[in-house]
Amino acid sequence: MNNTPSSNRKHIGLFGRRNTGKSSLMNALLGQDYSIVSDVAGTTTDAVSKAYELQPIGPVVFHDTAGIDDDGKLGTLRVAKTKSVLEKVDIALLVTDSDEPTQWETELVSLFREMKTPWIHVRNKWDLKAQSCEAGSSDGIVYISCATKFGIDELKTAIASKVSASEVEIPLISDLVHPPDTVVLVIPIDKEAPKGRLILPQVQVMRELLDSDVSCVIVKEKELPHVLTNVLKNPPSLVVTDSQVFLKVSGDVPQGIRLTGFSVLFARAKGDLRQYILGLKAIDKLKDGAKILIAESCSHRPVSEDIGRVKIPRWLRQYTGLDLIFDIAAGHDFPEDLSPYSLVIQCGGCMVTRKTILARLERCKKQQVPVVNYGLTIAFLHGIIERALSPFPDILEDYQHQ
Repeated sequence: MNNTPSSNRKHIGLFGRRNTGKSSLMNALLGQDYSIVSDVAGTTTDAVSKAYELQPIGPVVFHDTAGIDDDGKLGTLRVAKTKSVLEKVDIALLVTDSDEPTQWETELVSLFREMKTPWIHVRNKWDLKAQSCEAGSSDGIVYISCATKFGIDELKTAIASKVSASEVEIPLISDLVHPPDTVVLVIPIDKEAPKGRLILPQVQVMRELLDSDVSCVIVKEKELPHVLTNVLKNPPSLVVTDSQVFLKVSGDVPQGIRLTGFSVLFARAKGDLRQYILGLKAIDKLKDGAKILIAESCSHRPVSEDIGRVKIPRWLRQYTGLDLIFDIAAGHDFPEDLSPYSLVIQCGGCMVTRKTILARLERCKKQQVPVVNYGLTIAFLHGIIERALSPFPDILEDYQHQ
């Protein structure tokens, strides 16, 4: 509960052929024996992940992957899993144990470039070379020995430098308000609300407001009119609501006050708002029998009024009057082939990295399948999409002119 969420950590993946020392390197970076190490090729059969505080970067997650050259039927599945890990990592470490690259290293580098993933070439087992090396890094390659720990500190420095160079921080809300603004957060307590705590998107928005020295008032939708009329001396600068009560909250909040949803904030921070609003056009073009993919980035037990499995499908059928077919992709599952679908509806993505969501959006773009976001879809279906985009004038203008 007190740890930095995995979605807010930098993810670092170790890739390479079997027996190049990926697991040994992960243990060396962690300073502990976490991954199983063996001389037997293919010891790591599935990706192994470990959260860690890597200074000076801070909270990270390391991913030790199976060898890219794993053969056989199971090996093919492991390679596919290794490639799926690449979709969520911010930095890739290409671990080799020879001076001459093989077809496997060439293939990995092509994947890194295709997915726009910064990478570091890590030459392991340098202690077995006849010549010595005074520095742990040269010619763009970091030379290390997991056996002697040579070059490990230099590698950590190189990772920190690469992370800093690739850092892209898109705020959730801090650029939309400033002290002494007040923000009202509308949080329903329904069957989907976990007992005794708030859900991650709500907590992250609150934390960012606190970090920005902006006051926030938390209220259930039933108490919102009372708070706006009798509690606050001045109108709030912004109201952020759970998307499920968008319509009611829009009716209760005066038109002069900006309104959006938690899911819309995450659509911008984790994804691409412009791509999402383009996807909204596809809703009015759906045909009877169209297949729609609901993409949830977390795994949870569905409840009777589940937002992705029940409410959004119901609202879409009501809006279109069509017999629509819905598939669910939960957790890290996301189809390689999106051709059966007329539309993808992606959740806010609070449980995964921005890289993961962007990889999904890129797949949609390449296969020319429109994609939208939960909150934007709900606002569109309820006829309040322009109001939900009011905090983002440039995006609103794009929507109005598309």
